[in-house]
Amino acid sequence: MSAAQPSAQVIPEETTQGQRGKARRILLVLGAAALLIALVWGVWWWLTGRFIETTDDAYLQADSISVAPKISGYVAEVLVADNQVVRRGDLLVRLDARKYQAVSDEASATIAARNADLAKAEADLVQQDSTIAEARAQLQGAEADAKHAQAEVARYAPLARSGAEPEERLAQLNNELAQARSTVAARQAALRSSQTRYGTLQAQLKQAQAQLGVARASEAQRQLDVDDAVLRSPLDGRIADRGVRVGQYVQPGTRLLTVVPVNAIYLTANYKETQIGAMRPGQRVTVHVDALPGRDLRGHIDSLAPGTGAQFALLPPSNATGNFTKIVQRVPVRIALDITDDLRPALVPGLSATVEVDTRTGKADASHG
Repeated sequence: MSAAQPSAQVIPEETTQGQRGKARRILLVLGAAALLIALVWGVWWWLTGRFIETTDDAYLQADSISVAPKISGYVAEVLVADNQVVRRGDLLVRLDARKYQAVSDEASATIAARNADLAKAEADLVQQDSTIAEARAQLQGAEADAKHAQAEVARYAPLARSGAEPEERLAQLNNELAQARSTVAARQAALRSSQTRYGTLQAQLKQAQAQLGVARASEAQRQLDVDDAVLRSPLDGRIADRGVRVGQYVQPGTRLLTVVPVNAIYLTANYKETQIGAMRPGQRVTVHVDALPGRDLRGHIDSLAPGTGAQFALLPPSNATGNFTKIVQRVPVRIALDITDDLRPALVPGLSATVEVDTRTGKADASHG
């Protein structure tokens, strides 16, 4: 005789209907919640979201300056440390300038010699003025003597012909006239020589002045070399990438360190070309920096680049080829940030960010521009 079969459990119909009703209510609530969320999102998108352009291809930047010497030499002092805050004009590095100082001193001595040459040339010119005046006076005296001798000859000639005066007296007067004319000729030659000498001295004076100018220019250049031995900070910022050491020999253009203007940080967001159609300078921007979770920064568009990033690459692409694949280009957008003092120490160039531009703002300003 076989064992008795267990009887199937009977689920009451009321329980099944209750469970189905509860599931329907849950689905209805979830559907209503989803519909409400979708409605709220749709309203937000229509009123706000469709005007927001977002990109995560954005980085903080600063116009850093690499400090390099203009002259060659050995590093005598390094006056700053890594990450140190500096002000514009602060001493950074000092090179050994002894040889440049010696050359500068030599140039100063050359200037003194050229000043002496110039003073001598000026004195010679003044003296030559006196010589010319003396020669002119002697010429005038000789001309007066010749005129007097000519008058004497003219007066005694008729008397000599009439026999009233002896011929010897007339001959003597003619001789004196000839001597006076010779003296006039000599005085004229002396005056011309003095005047020619004056022109020569004028040329020497100009030459001395030119040589003095050359000496002064040389001294100025040598002094620049001495001044260039001291490297100062070109702006306010912090020291970075310091590779200079005491005793190192450096050449002109050798990068010693970098000054980063951390108080002048801006943001560059690389937007797709399909996103910039409504962007204008002055539009408000919200920035989410990865290094500051939960803290939003505010700012505005400062300017848009005059070309895509590919146009300014070292090797710009050439699309005039047989095979072409369209690639969406990106346009750098420079954004000015409103940074509070408590956040400024945490913001350094190179940090990543997500940027949201509200294209509804700034339209009035853009239309006037």
